[in-house]
Amino acid sequence: MSHDASAPVYGSAVTKIEPFGVEHIPDNERHGKPSSQFFVWFAAGLNFPIILLGFSAAWFGLSFSAAVTAIVIGAAVGSLLMAVMSRMGVRLGVPQQIQARGPLGFFGNFLPVAYINVFAGVGWAAVTVILGGKAFAGLTHLPFWLCAGVLTAAELVVSIYGYNMINYLQKVLTYVLTPLFVLITVVAVVRGGSFFHANPHASGYIGSSGGWITFAGWFLSFLVAWAPFASDYSRYLPDTPEVVTRTAWYTGLGNFVTICWLGILGVVVGGSATSSDSITALHQLAGPFAIPALLAVGLSALAQNFLNVYGGAISVQTLKIPVTRSQAVTVICLLAYAISLWGESGTEAKFKVFLNLTAYFIAPFAAVLLLDFYLGGRSDPSRVAELYDRRRVLDWGFVAWAGGVAASVPFWQSSFYTGPFSKAYPGAGDLSMFVAAGAGAVLYLLTYRLKPLWIRDGVAVPAPQAQNSTAVTGS
Repeated sequence: MSHDASAPVYGSAVTKIEPFGVEHIPDNERHGKPSSQFFVWFAAGLNFPIILLGFSAAWFGLSFSAAVTAIVIGAAVGSLLMAVMSRMGVRLGVPQQIQARGPLGFFGNFLPVAYINVFAGVGWAAVTVILGGKAFAGLTHLPFWLCAGVLTAAELVVSIYGYNMINYLQKVLTYVLTPLFVLITVVAVVRGGSFFHANPHASGYIGSSGGWITFAGWFLSFLVAWAPFASDYSRYLPDTPEVVTRTAWYTGLGNFVTICWLGILGVVVGGSATSSDSITALHQLAGPFAIPALLAVGLSALAQNFLNVYGGAISVQTLKIPVTRSQAVTVICLLAYAISLWGESGTEAKFKVFLNLTAYFIAPFAAVLLLDFYLGGRSDPSRVAELYDRRRVLDWGFVAWAGGVAASVPFWQSSFYTGPFSKAYPGAGDLSMFVAAGAGAVLYLLTYRLKPLWIRDGVAVPAPQAQNSTAVTGS
């Protein structure tokens, strides 16, 4: 029997393990609808930590109206970034981390990917396992280690199945989680909702401008942290002008709605919660409806970590580590589970540290990628082969990224490290992410027309197409 070479190997099969790693997705494997991106990101955004971020408005001494505008603007800018990054995946058919090889070089891309997507990905996965494990432990009265283990096992299985399974379950979770979070919203507002004015005597007051900038930056940071993964979930979509445009709209809308909804809810009910522990605060807010609220938090951990684990595995393969995607998924899950057992307490503080540190490193990374796509000619799909050419060792985009990170260090505001500018001018707020992105953009604009920093002799290797996931990828 003859085999049709044009027939898809993977297609839209949900129960088939994805055979691709970081390879370019060929046209015959392109499938799906742009609306899938709404469900992917809407479900990922339905999580209780965003509500906790909203609690901080009163601590900063912001008025209700100032807090709401900060959330809306932070969410709008972050959603726009995600929308553009997602459309890049449709155009090029490769993960976001592979795209970064364009401006940074094949090996110049290793350091930012190693930190941004592997280290931070494992850390985010661990934080989410902690929250979900605590929620299920409170719901079932089983020990935390067991609940966290079951949660991790579910994430492992789904992430091994890959792209189609994740897209399918994110849609299911959207329909399951939405009414649960609507319930949390109604109950929390009725039990403790309040509006408030600016309070210069608040314990965290650093000035109306500085508090607003820092508060808005947290919500922007939450979406900036997703930016290196955006193309991972759109790269299978058919590359047509209509799909590209609609993908951007659906991605942006899915992110914007959830961030604004839950962030503003956190502002409204922030004054009624007396605990910084997420699960204790949830019990206080939900009262007699704590059971469905805990179920919502536990399930939302799955919606988040499907993306964290899958994206982290792609990052491992981007680093040319000789493992399959399934092996990478397994290692990431085991590391996240181990860290969750170690860091069960103080989750909210760790969450904010990750928000800060990931944003400081990702902001210039995203700026360089965007400029390279629109100014550097990387939007041309015919140039995809360059992303797999190992002769392109190092390019100026790496200098732009590293320079952006370095320029932001004096402005860092974190329990991990506070820079000299932030110590001297605390009322300015946390400007680190904006300085990092701005400096990275300027350095890119100054260097992108220069000859590559390091190209070694050899024969270019063509971009690889699909291969079975049981094989070790060398892309």
